Amino acid sequence: MQSLLSKSSGQESQNAIEALADIRQAMLDELAICAYRINPVVQTRVSDAADIQDLWYLRGDLMAAIAATDGEAAAKRKMAHISNMFRGQLPRGLSSRPSPLGD
Repeated sequence: MQSLLSKSSGQESQNAIEALADIRQAMLDELAICAYRINPVVQTRVSDAADIQDLWYLRGDLMAAIAATDGEAAAKRKMAHISNMFRGQLPRGLSSRPSPLGD
């Protein structure tokens, strides 16, 4: 039984590491396309993020950087894709909730 739990927990850790790398890369890709020249500090913060929660909290900075070059509508579209990548990766309290203001 312990062996099964150990394998399961090892797989979850590997999945978390892969998700962190995938999300980080998606965020860096967006910065490279449009926003890096506006705010290189965001790139450094994304690159240095220690865990998935750090990346989650950097979404606002990333959106602002993208919006500065591509406009708010484009930034919202791009961020929706990135936010979806966090599904199943965050503690319950950190997931997005529908806005009462709508879109």
